Amino acid sequence: MGNQEVEKKIMSIVAEDGSIEEVEVILAFEFKDTNKEYVIYTKNEKDENDNITVYVSHVDRSSGEPRLLGVEDEDEWNRIKDVLRELSKAE
Repeated sequence: MGNQEVEKKIMSIVAEDGSIEEVEVILAFEFKDTNKEYVIYTKNEKDENDNITVYVSHVDRSSGEPRLLGVEDEDEWNRIKDVLRELSKAE
């Protein structure tokens, strides 16, 4: 049975300058009470402590084409940080 490869989920995002980047999706989730959808992704960059940098965006589907927006709301951020903490415990 062993040797199962985990399939990476790759997503293309359009940067603000219009260029397209491919990123790896770590987790996509939704807060049911707010119906807001989020995605946690990485460009596989490492910081000075050799940790992989991750990004979190709010997924806006109101225009038909999904757009990634920054998270501005502090309460939202705190909830997302809880999700990230749970994720890091699972590894």
